[in-house]
Amino acid sequence: MSDALSALRLPWKVKIILTSITIGTDICSRPDGSVNRFIFNLMDFKSSPLKKPKNGVKSFDVTVDASRNLWFRVYFPTSESTSESLPLIVYFHGGGFVYMAPDSKLYDDFCQSLSREIHAVVISVNYRLAPENKWPRQYEDSFDVLKFIDGDGSSFEGLPANVDLKRCFVAGDSAGGNIAHHMILKSGDHEFRKLEIIGLIAIQPFFGGEERTESEIRLLKAPLLTIDRADWFWKAFLPEGFDRDHPSVNIFGPKSEDISKVRFPAIKVFVGGLDPLIDRQKRYYEGLKKSGKEAYIIEYPNAFHTFYGFPELPEWSKFIKDVADFIAAECKKQSS
Repeated sequence: MSDALSALRLPWKVKIILTSITIGTDICSRPDGSVNRFIFNLMDFKSSPLKKPKNGVKSFDVTVDASRNLWFRVYFPTSESTSESLPLIVYFHGGGFVYMAPDSKLYDDFCQSLSREIHAVVISVNYRLAPENKWPRQYEDSFDVLKFIDGDGSSFEGLPANVDLKRCFVAGDSAGGNIAHHMILKSGDHEFRKLEIIGLIAIQPFFGGEERTESEIRLLKAPLLTIDRADWFWKAFLPEGFDRDHPSVNIFGPKSEDISKVRFPAIKVFVGGLDPLIDRQKRYYEGLKKSGKEAYIIEYPNAFHTFYGFPELPEWSKFIKDVADFIAAECKKQSS
């Protein structure tokens, strides 16, 4: 265990939540790669959309395809002037491709905070989960939502008239950060009519590989995400016969494709010093730079995986400000 990890002191509320999530997912994640959905759903507390403003934010749900439970939740600030255009954040939740949803309380609270603090419209996507739905279903669902927003769906009832589809950011944490990256790859071969993606926000993105990194070995007892749990998630996500060097997992690995000619917006990568995946996330940033992309990285030395879900932590307010600053900077460049 690293010195920083052994010295980590967390508020009691955070400890209880982390312990509950860890025990719950371990119970539900069976050795054969299947999931006990019944038990997990009992522990996954859900939040309804906000029909009335709560701390300056309202939300509602939109169905894209009921046959595959493809839907999203829209969040928007109610205190903004309708004459002020708002950026759009299309958000993909984490959970190892296996757990959670936009209406999970952790993510509902988080997306409310993004909308309120950043003054943005946030669309949080519900994609199909593994292991019942293997790769590439998660990418297909997520990209279909982007196409829905870009197409006739952009006029769905309730969408604020002052949302600016030309100032769109794709964002995600953990597995959602992985999805956000692959949305840019899929966008390279697609011409949007109304939507213009000007930024990628990768929050502790979930990447892997067959060869262990130094941080994966050193941070074996990190909160929430350990390398054993990560391996289980990859097993649940990938079809049989695929290994962790698959291009969906190891972005710049031995089986990856050259992305130097793929159109990319500016990318900001957020990493935590106590996240076992930090070495992979740094490799991701370095690979983007080598491929000629406009990439930035920021590290919070005492942050563990999913720290952004806990406003009680000292890193939380700085993280929100850093996201807001990135969005503001890219919007300013886009309008100049």
